[in-house]
Amino acid sequence: MNPLHRTQSSATVLCNLLGYKFAGRLALALASLVPVLHAQYVPPPPAQPFPGYINQALRASDPYMNVWDLGVNVRLREEDKSGAGTTNAGSSWDFSERTVDFNNNNYQLTRIMPRVGYTAKWFAVAIEGRSSYSLNDNRYSPTAAGHNLPELDGPLDLYQGYVVIGNHKEFPLSLKIGRQELVYGDQRLVGHARWLNVPHTFDAAKLRYQNAYVGVDVFTGGLVYIANDHLSKANSQDAFSGAYFNFPKLSQNHNVEAYLFARNVARGIVTDNWSAYAAPWRFPAPQDLYTAGVRVKSKPGVAGPWDYTVETMYQFGSRTAVFPATTVAAALAAPRLTQSAYAAVAQLGYSWAGNPWQPRLALIGSYGSGDNNPTDGTSHTFQNLFPSNHGLYGAMDLSSLQNIRDLRLAYSVKPKTNISLAVEGHLQWLDNSNDYWYNVAGVPRNFTGAAVGSGKGYRINPSYGSALGSELDLLAGWTFIPSATLELGLSRYFRGDYIKESLSAVGSKDAGYCYLQLTLNL
Repeated sequence: MNPLHRTQSSATVLCNLLGYKFAGRLALALASLVPVLHAQYVPPPPAQPFPGYINQALRASDPYMNVWDLGVNVRLREEDKSGAGTTNAGSSWDFSERTVDFNNNNYQLTRIMPRVGYTAKWFAVAIEGRSSYSLNDNRYSPTAAGHNLPELDGPLDLYQGYVVIGNHKEFPLSLKIGRQELVYGDQRLVGHARWLNVPHTFDAAKLRYQNAYVGVDVFTGGLVYIANDHLSKANSQDAFSGAYFNFPKLSQNHNVEAYLFARNVARGIVTDNWSAYAAPWRFPAPQDLYTAGVRVKSKPGVAGPWDYTVETMYQFGSRTAVFPATTVAAALAAPRLTQSAYAAVAQLGYSWAGNPWQPRLALIGSYGSGDNNPTDGTSHTFQNLFPSNHGLYGAMDLSSLQNIRDLRLAYSVKPKTNISLAVEGHLQWLDNSNDYWYNVAGVPRNFTGAAVGSGKGYRINPSYGSALGSELDLLAGWTFIPSATLELGLSRYFRGDYIKESLSAVGSKDAGYCYLQLTLNL
């Protein structure tokens, strides 16, 4: 461990002073003090759009520089985790009370993303770099594959680099080709995951068609795999394709979207050299997986102060039960399972119109199916592809949309245009205790040395209760100058029966989380 890790940073001191281990009490207290705290926290934007200091200076001196976009995004974040940190065994010892299962972490993340872009009438080009580092990080294990550190990628890598041909004001068709983000819907299945120190990008070609009645993105490519100190690249044996439709005039009161995603991973991918790749970037499960879905969202004002969203997803095809820790021999021999899985999300929100604080209350239910029989040759475990999971199922990022039932209550306000506050609560259950509890990366918590039902670690334990627990989050953001936003998060997770019973023989404890983040747009 780096000796500097023993020195408490200013962010850690702040977290301790604020009592992040008792974030639940703080959240409830704040909610009682604010009669009417925009649900689902988002960082506050500046009072007026701010292009960054470089763009501002160039455009002020020459109006023709508006076709250029030059800037740097800098993000600094300190995280402090108690009880649900990361050991060399990953998340399999979350909530454990044993001294040897060290699950407290404090570390700093830095990310610098310089960009250059040019937009003409009929084409555009952009290049964005990324330098990501993790400091004083005791999650680091030099003997683990990929060094067990998925948030480190320096000194500089290519994050985005693409060309766009077309102009939708003049012609309905455009083409975007190169390294790019793919972002759809609420990003529950496909998103950039910018919360991560190393977000998602894809080497892909995307054709877009849009008229007054129908729009569609058709794309094909592959996820860019991250290997520290290497030029990251996609793998030709892992193909991701899809079509995402919108229907502007199908409904007067609703935005209607439909999609079909396909992920096709050849079995031969497991024999590639993955030694430089940290979990979850190591080889993916061989699969031919297809996800079809429909998303319907109310248009602003059609239901007065109410708003609602419903999204349903069905997944079919085939997959193998292969995970980052699976050996190559086991991955090559793993049988194909027929996939038949479901997911659904429903949201109902209420906004207090006319209130200067813009208060909003929302109730969101999320469901991802689990597998009731792991030996019948059919998998019912929903796979949530490439999501931006952060915050969707709790700010502590303990779960994904797999074998999960999450009920979320979110309450937020903006006391000033540059300040956002939110209190959120989650109740969580496994959909089926015949399946694993999957972490935010979609990897099962599984300690193979523990016998089923022994209480010595997470496994498939059918006799245990399905209640995972509850989480309370207190989130705040302040854009104190146009170029800078400061954010603070305090969270507490209270164990349910499944966690207590899984660790009954070794002891368990509730978990806490605190982060302090500064984002600069230069």
